[in-house]
Amino acid sequence: MGRLSGVQVVALEDVPPIELPGGSWSRVLLTGDRVGSSSALGFSNFAAGTSTAMLSHATEELAYVLTGQGELRMDEETVPFAAGSALFIPAGVWHAVANTGDAPVTMVFAFPHPGYPPTERRDIGPPGRAS
Repeated sequence: MGRLSGVQVVALEDVPPIELPGGSWSRVLLTGDRVGSSSALGFSNFAAGTSTAMLSHATEELAYVLTGQGELRMDEETVPFAAGSALFIPAGVWHAVANTGDAPVTMVFAFPHPGYPPTERRDIGPPGRAS
């Protein structure tokens, strides 16, 4: 039976992970399909020394770094981040998340979209950088 208030709780372990390279993973916890939200909220864990493929989302992305340190790698720029940093990535900006530290990077992310938004991927990072 649902709650009269409509409030819902989704436990991290109840959502299957999206496997990423090197033992990293993401989970999109709150979505339109799961809770009726018009936005999506997720959690990622990036293993030390790993980097994602280059991504470009159809919507902006907001993230908050809980632990670790790394950098956002874009075509023309690299932006460092660490625990306690909030990140704003405009729609259409190609970026990869790289963990440059010795500990996992964990972050909460959100999109103004009812699920993971339409996303393009490039397997090869910017020139001169490993991805």
